[in-house]
Amino acid sequence: MSKESEDSSKGRLIDYKIFLPSLFIIIAISIPFSTNEAASLNVLNNIFDRIVEVFSWGYIWYALILLGAALYFSFSKYGNVVLGDPREKPRFTLFEYASILIAMGLGSTIMRTGMVEWANVASDPPFGIEAQSGEALLMGNAYSMFLWSFQTFAIFVMAAPAMAYILHVRKRPLMRISEACRCIFGDKFTDGLGGKFLDMIFLVSILAGAAVTLGLGTPIVTYNLSQLFTIEVTFGLTLVVTIIWVILFSISAYLGIDRGIKRLSTFNMYLAGGFALFVMIAGPGVFILDYFTESISVLLTNYIDISLYTDSINAEGATHMQSNTIFWFAYNATWAMLHSIFAAKISQGRTVKEMILTYLMAPTMLAWVATGVLGGLGVQRYLTGEVPVIDIVTNNDQMAAIPEILSSLPFATLAIAVFTIVAMIFLTTTLDSTTYTIAAYTSTKDMSKYEPSRMLRIMVAGIVAAVALVLMRVGGLAPLEVVSGLMGLPIIVIQFLTIYAAVKMMDQDKAWERNTRKQAEREKRTG
Repeated sequence: MSKESEDSSKGRLIDYKIFLPSLFIIIAISIPFSTNEAASLNVLNNIFDRIVEVFSWGYIWYALILLGAALYFSFSKYGNVVLGDPREKPRFTLFEYASILIAMGLGSTIMRTGMVEWANVASDPPFGIEAQSGEALLMGNAYSMFLWSFQTFAIFVMAAPAMAYILHVRKRPLMRISEACRCIFGDKFTDGLGGKFLDMIFLVSILAGAAVTLGLGTPIVTYNLSQLFTIEVTFGLTLVVTIIWVILFSISAYLGIDRGIKRLSTFNMYLAGGFALFVMIAGPGVFILDYFTESISVLLTNYIDISLYTDSINAEGATHMQSNTIFWFAYNATWAMLHSIFAAKISQGRTVKEMILTYLMAPTMLAWVATGVLGGLGVQRYLTGEVPVIDIVTNNDQMAAIPEILSSLPFATLAIAVFTIVAMIFLTTTLDSTTYTIAAYTSTKDMSKYEPSRMLRIMVAGIVAAVALVLMRVGGLAPLEVVSGLMGLPIIVIQFLTIYAAVKMMDQDKAWERNTRKQAEREKRTG
């Protein structure tokens, strides 16, 4: 009997050898930073600023190289490889599959970015554009769209081919980075300390990222609840919202991925679509359509310029766009393996091409529409003077601008309530996917055959929520956010290892000949 089977037979749900050290590392990082937040932030920001200064070009090329790899995998012989039995149908319909990937890939962050990110760029625009000019406002919305575009989702998906291949084709029991890299490093490294080290890097980055995401996503809800019920944003309100999230998540976890995440994701697509139509009809619909069209024009015209922007000749310091893009790619790198592992798990029956292109296109298109609608509403309210959005974002917490913009709509109470529900469901599905992935990653059960334990997922959710709440309470969330961004550096190396591993495994198995739908059809006709 294998060691994994022994662990499972003894009733162990989780591999404590990788989970507990990773959790202790998060705690060890968080406690000293929490006790002296100001000094910690100063040190960490100096480190990050130095990385931005020295390695900004590296992050830019990293994102572009992954996008190139995504297109190569999609349109080469590897794109036709089926992730599973080519005779079986995919686990989810295309709409369900795209909805789950959108909910996982975007989450509630898109609502914050779409609503207020344009104001940050308009206040500090690139390319010598005059601040707060019409050109700056258009560039701001175009940049918001760029943040949720092809490079971001290439970062999220490009470790998925290797992870999906070991799970659905090679039927390996453990859904881990170390297992995907076995073909590179061999059995001794994978089963020894080297493999444990790779797996702990993943878990540390994801546990930190999950806590940060909950910490950053919760204010989107609390600020709108504050406006809705005329109450202050306090830690007590944050606690209530987190408890509601845990209840929602627990229900989703109990129902499972098919009846939980899938249904929540598809329901939220309809609800978000209905909200967008409401904003168009009740709000400045004609302006939003015009502004969205022009924003797309600015984005497409300047896509290469934005993608390669380093602000190298600016002696006065980096603009918001330059520094934020580098942080964005670094932070996305932290989340890359999580997205890839979850995408791998739900892609059974899909081809490599279908998996990659769906993740590149579906979230990008929805994000552009969401940014066009939400950003258009905010810009129109700023131009008419109804809401001083740029002043609020510049001089106050940018979250405070969101309920102010929504309050300018007819039926403001309903608008804020629906916006809050959509954000809450997005947050639930994102962190449901996160805890599902952590549970699958650390599980001792055979993930090629089973789903991770419901109890294990709820336990992981409780740990993530507790860490986030403690850090929000003691002030350690901001340092952990920077640490989370720094964790992207080793993840980048691991990503490239998994890309190489995917090619090596498919070449070893000649999967581009043997594991395709065309080959399955030929065998069916001749057999």
